[in-house]
Amino acid sequence: MCVLETENLSKKYGNTTALESLDLRVESGEVFGFLGPNGAGKSTTINILLDLIRPTSGTASIFGLNPREDGPAIRRRCGVIPDGCTMMPNWTGRDHVEFEIASRGVDDDPTALLERVGLGDDADRVATTYSRGMTQRLLLAMALAGDPDLMILDEPSTGLDPNGVKLMQEVVRERADRGTTVFFSSHLLAQVEAVCDRVGILRDGELVAVDAIDSLRSELQTEMTMRVSVERVPDDLTALSALESVSAVRTADETILVECVDGAKVDVLTTLEELGADPQDFDVESASLQDIFAEYTAAK
Repeated sequence: MCVLETENLSKKYGNTTALESLDLRVESGEVFGFLGPNGAGKSTTINILLDLIRPTSGTASIFGLNPREDGPAIRRRCGVIPDGCTMMPNWTGRDHVEFEIASRGVDDDPTALLERVGLGDDADRVATTYSRGMTQRLLLAMALAGDPDLMILDEPSTGLDPNGVKLMQEVVRERADRGTTVFFSSHLLAQVEAVCDRVGILRDGELVAVDAIDSLRSELQTEMTMRVSVERVPDDLTALSALESVSAVRTADETILVECVDGAKVDVLTTLEELGADPQDFDVESASLQDIFAEYTAAK
């Protein structure tokens, strides 16, 4: 079931196009990473979904509802971590969570939510005294209120230390396993790669790729590194280097490292057999999401 959808969604500020004809579908229960360089249109998209700004043209829907007309109904089912949120002066962490529960008309235990994000001991401190990472944890607790069907997270790991990033990942996967749909923008590509089922990549306001990360690797024919353990390293590896799918060959003790395109494994191993190397085992280091991101967002 489609939870979040945009059709021909566009936003212009005068002569500047922030978003151009965005068509996007996010299905129930998936974790969707929304990526792009600064200024690519990620926050513009999220702000339209939350009805904080209005599109120039096109439509957006959440749960089949229009954010312009059905905001209260959407908010009851949706947890949000906005980018750059300011805490209320003199309010404690508990005050913020209780307000979120009440304003969305949901039922939850503020103490349990604060403990889940590691703020149990700081629940009654004034939130403006929190560190940046603690503030992000508080926003996560607020987003979890009412066990939402959809979580929209805009740069949720900003200011988090490694333990905080790990917590965020755990919560995202935990909620997804329970059926929550998660849509989030992040510049921490390793985190996105760790938790996402699919990603969408924006460049200059246009969606230039959307798919599972492994599928994007295959489409780009990005190179990988094969580390092949062999019984012996042949004196002459010219036949291996000459393969069209191979760009570089190196050796290290009883290991041959081969830079090649995805899908070349059989050719590499067959050639090594023919050269008398007697391959024993191999592993593969595929292109990272950083590599894929760089390829799709490079200046054209």
